[in-house]
Amino acid sequence: MATSTFLSLTCTPQSMLHSKHKSHTQSSTMSLLSPQLGQKSLFNPLRHNVSSPIQVKPKRIHVGGLVKASMNSKDVHVLSKEHLAVSLAKYIADLSEKYIREKGRFTVVLSPGPVKYLRKLVEPPYCDTIDWAKWHVFLVDERVVPKTNVDSNYKLAYDGFISKVPIPPLNVYTIDDSLPADGAADVYETTLRRLVTSNVISTSSQTKFPKFDLLLLDMGPDGHIASLFPGYPAVNETNKWVTYLTNAPKPPPERITFTLPVINATSNIAMVVTGAGKADAVYSALEKAPIADTLPIQKVNPEGDVKWFLDKGAASRLYR
Repeated sequence: MATSTFLSLTCTPQSMLHSKHKSHTQSSTMSLLSPQLGQKSLFNPLRHNVSSPIQVKPKRIHVGGLVKASMNSKDVHVLSKEHLAVSLAKYIADLSEKYIREKGRFTVVLSPGPVKYLRKLVEPPYCDTIDWAKWHVFLVDERVVPKTNVDSNYKLAYDGFISKVPIPPLNVYTIDDSLPADGAADVYETTLRRLVTSNVISTSSQTKFPKFDLLLLDMGPDGHIASLFPGYPAVNETNKWVTYLTNAPKPPPERITFTLPVINATSNIAMVVTGAGKADAVYSALEKAPIADTLPIQKVNPEGDVKWFLDKGAASRLYR
């Protein structure tokens, strides 16, 4: 795997770090494909160039070249795409330092949309100062395809972020893509439960669901989050930690996804949403009161904090 050309010499990417892990003990039950594409790893399965401030009419507060809008008590930041990447990197680095100091680890859940905005996180100073060895990385949803497939969320995350930083390969938790969707979901949930038992993942004192430190979340123009689509039964799942679909409304049809109770148990959610095509869904999430037939994004009501990172297109309906 190619590494980023702008990494400092002291920031060893995961793709180089992986070469140090030559072999692992075979699990008595099964093994998962490694986060390294095309190789087997036998670990426990489930195992500033900001042009000008964007003008936002409602309750705007200018903060350091960006606009922070307070809408219905929600923490919303409208930024240029470049400043979004800068602001997101600092936000994540600060949380990483906080949780590693408090707990000795940092559990991060990725979704595909925000990955391209992690580019500042793999540059100095963060590349050299973040304690990557203490990170544990998960996927909020995944398409049940080989990890080398262009539709794989893991491949997107690996190519765009994971391969460029020295996160230990065993700390990146992927699905067993040799299984059908229901089996992959079950095994992934089993992994989460083992990590809760071993105190890698915390537990919500309110709901007893796993409590991740940070979830980077995107949404679709239809208001879907992860692989929780409007009108699909998976949205209403309240018992499982991980569920599955075999008929997703867009290809590939087979997917696994975290359920809403797991998403809502998260300590910090960064909603990273860009593009004018999502403006209606953003408006529904931030300005409309939820109704009975609500969008999945309107069901996001976490125990912790939600911070919205929007570009002008995604926020366009908020300041008409």
